[in-house]
Amino acid sequence: MTPSSIVKYLDQYVVGQDEAKKVIAVAVYSHYKKLAKARSETAELAKSNVLLVGSTGTGKTLLCETLARALKVPFVTADATSLAQTEFVNEEIDAILQRLLEKADGEVARAQCGIVFIDEVDKLKAISGQARGASGESVQHALLKIMEGAPVRLKHGQYVDTTNILFICGGAFVGLRGILAKTHAFGFISTSGGDDQQILDRLNARVKPTDLFEYGLIPEFAGRLPIIASFQDLDKAMLVRIMTVPRNAIYRQFREILKGEGVELEIAPLVFEQIAELAIEYKVGARSLRGIFEEMITPVLYVVPDDKRIARAAIASLFEPPHYFDAQGGAVQA
Repeated sequence: MTPSSIVKYLDQYVVGQDEAKKVIAVAVYSHYKKLAKARSETAELAKSNVLLVGSTGTGKTLLCETLARALKVPFVTADATSLAQTEFVNEEIDAILQRLLEKADGEVARAQCGIVFIDEVDKLKAISGQARGASGESVQHALLKIMEGAPVRLKHGQYVDTTNILFICGGAFVGLRGILAKTHAFGFISTSGGDDQQILDRLNARVKPTDLFEYGLIPEFAGRLPIIASFQDLDKAMLVRIMTVPRNAIYRQFREILKGEGVELEIAPLVFEQIAELAIEYKVGARSLRGIFEEMITPVLYVVPDDKRIARAAIASLFEPPHYFDAQGGAVQA
């Protein structure tokens, strides 16, 4: 797949984050092109792992899962926080590779071309005012080996070479913007047009390795993540689109469920705006949308299966009970 075709596929499932999609699409395209070239020329080519920087609920995990589906490669996720809380880091890392092998149906060759997403790597940082936490730093060192590429012996005796596995790390990196504001000094550049201003904005938003060092990642670990994609915080309009536009949008899912019961589901645009406003208050991005939506739809799903008179269910406000109608449009007291 070309970078543009990867982006088109991602657009069907992931709302917004256009710049991040382009960066990741090019990185993935280049990665698998390098693998093909290395096979044909028996040459070693450096691997470029990826770091995703963005607030909780901005779509980092969703984008990686969708990417793996598009490329039809084995994919697993891991949590850096869990790795930091265990005494047996290497065993946990081996377990990640074992899961990748299982996703590849036991085919070592396929597993060795898969994708591993490690979330919350920012939690491995040093605690402010204290020396860098031993557990966080030890996890960074443990991850270095497999991210760079090494044969790892799994518990059943099989070896998985991580040289060609693409590692994508993600994190919210709370406080990184403050570091960027201090370390970036591109404001003095003269700009004369819109394009120049866009370039200036990109320079000022770009995360440098030195910013990650100051944040608390060890230089060796940050150096294994040369490609950095930044995710923007989701506003109300984007949250509304997440619920309604993607092919697997939650609104479409529940419309299909009720369609199976012979009932049409109608939700007013105001309702999606109200849900988005609540999600913004909860400060966890898109992650809270499903919970709010399902709580709203629960009364409908409870009533509809037992009442065959209902042909349409309508929700006009998040703070009002649903309304039910029969096939002729008459109100039904449910």
